[in-house]
Amino acid sequence: MFKPLYWTITAEEIREYAAASGDFNPIHTDPDYAQKAGLKGCIAHGMLVMALGSRAIREWGTGNLTSYEARFQAMTYPDEPLVVKGSWMDEEAGKGSVTVQNEKGEIKMKGTFTVK
Repeated sequence: MFKPLYWTITAEEIREYAAASGDFNPIHTDPDYAQKAGLKGCIAHGMLVMALGSRAIREWGTGNLTSYEARFQAMTYPDEPLVVKGSWMDEEAGKGSVTVQNEKGEIKMKGTFTVK
């Protein structure tokens, strides 16, 4: 298992990601709209959560990323403490797994990666 990476996505980071990606869906940036849509508040973009996984893969020093696939399991809210965990599935082949979860163990994203 790799050393876990801890991160909290803030509302400001979500707004910055919206500006960088052009994804201004109001469920990410407008709390009133998000609540009217049935959420308890704004949620982070899935691709922002996925980026935490690729950041961890780079920081783990596993090699150059050649493929990365992810499935989102639950919504991520601003200021929710997260931990990114990973391990080898087949180290010789450069295949590993990565998960992003909150402190309660609720999995937000799980994925697999290959490095060279």
